[in-house]
Amino acid sequence: MEQVLPKIDVSIVIVNFNSFHLLNECLNSIYKFCKGTANEIIVVDNASNEGEIENVTGNYPDVTVIKNKTNIGFAAANNRALSIVKGKYTLILNNDTRFTEDSIKLVFDFSEASSEKLFVGIQLINSDSSKQESVVMFPSVRNGITENFFLYKLFPKSKYFNKYYQNSYNYSNPVDTDVIKGAFMFCPTGELKKLEGFDERFFFYSEETDLCKRFKENGGRIIFYPSTSIIHYGGVAADSNFWFKFKNQTIGKIQYYQKHFNGIEYLTAIVIHWIGLFLRGIIFSFGGIIMFNKNLLLKGYYFIKQMFVYPPNRFK
Repeated sequence: MEQVLPKIDVSIVIVNFNSFHLLNECLNSIYKFCKGTANEIIVVDNASNEGEIENVTGNYPDVTVIKNKTNIGFAAANNRALSIVKGKYTLILNNDTRFTEDSIKLVFDFSEASSEKLFVGIQLINSDSSKQESVVMFPSVRNGITENFFLYKLFPKSKYFNKYYQNSYNYSNPVDTDVIKGAFMFCPTGELKKLEGFDERFFFYSEETDLCKRFKENGGRIIFYPSTSIIHYGGVAADSNFWFKFKNQTIGKIQYYQKHFNGIEYLTAIVIHWIGLFLRGIIFSFGGIIMFNKNLLLKGYYFIKQMFVYPPNRFK
């Protein structure tokens, strides 16, 4: 008699690099709260060097581990898991997140009730329950101007002046958006595979922006579902190395421009980006001098240093 394999509703994919204590907390919260769907969990370890990943995953039944010999980046690591997922949906989840309720079941039910192709994100919150920026508009020249000249700070609720404006509202119902954060991306597995997953030319930043862009261009909707939330500690591994974070943010942003912008639009976006880096370099450096703050001085130096980071165009 042929064995009937259990149906998997959601494949939870977690890319990990070090920060084993956060991964353990994340897994523990999944097993504690997320029981309303049939899940599988795949952890892709990007060559962590603080120990053996099995020392964490071994404490939880049925977790599949993929161990990379080198750090191949966020996009490529997720794609390795995507090649073996069995769920109807795939949840891209950061290792520095923690559930406080069964958010997966809520989003699963919402997605199942829709006849449309949806990518769904939820509210990300800090450990003190304050809201994080969870959604954002697509990059554009206008958004580059409003961000780099700090207009988004002056007009936080303006769609015209603030690409983060949707985060200023307390929504009671799901709303359309452009980009959901890679910390929690709930996607139909079939649609992810049609897109061939993330573009692996992106290493660590802007890959979710590119994925959302391609999904919308192929008729999908990006939805912010505000009725549930998840704690997101936010880039702990990257924050331990300022230059790694800043350098890859700049590389990811420029790569997005290289892929999706052309001609004058591209040149304008790059110039505005450089102006923003210069302004932040001056502001942080001056603040560091006035306040005798070494970290502010270091950030100022790194903002200026980013002006000399320009990745080769891999999208020609």
